[in-house]
Amino acid sequence: MTEAELHSFLSQHKLGVLSTISAAGKPQSGLVGIAITSKLEVVFDTVKSSRKYPNLIARPACSFVIGLAGEKTVQYEGTARELEPPQLERYQKTYFAALPDGPDRLTWPGIVYFAVTPVWIRYSDFTPDPPMIREFGFTKERA
Repeated sequence: MTEAELHSFLSQHKLGVLSTISAAGKPQSGLVGIAITSKLEVVFDTVKSSRKYPNLIARPACSFVIGLAGEKTVQYEGTARELEPPQLERYQKTYFAALPDGPDRLTWPGIVYFAVTPVWIRYSDFTPDPPMIREFGFTKERA
């Protein structure tokens, strides 16, 4: 599996389970709508009143599980950053292209956007025998 094939797989999915760490050190997970950039960044929106928002501001390390049906899945670890202008508009284009209902949420109080830069990704396909598993590691320069 190449990075291009990984991008193709990730781009087919519009939902992922995001996991963050609370102030008490407890894991917290939630399902979010996602879009994938050409650099394999995950883009999502949330509101400031959510549990994930303060978690990510205080502790930007997070993880995703993407591929919720079947036996092909991605485990994704990365570092989140809240998006602000002028970068915000570029990422919103990617997000809105993947999730056309995204602009409907622009009026929500406290709506914010995050981009997660990958640190480690593991693609697993358990349909063949033996299973196909590929890991990708990334450096900070990727962002």
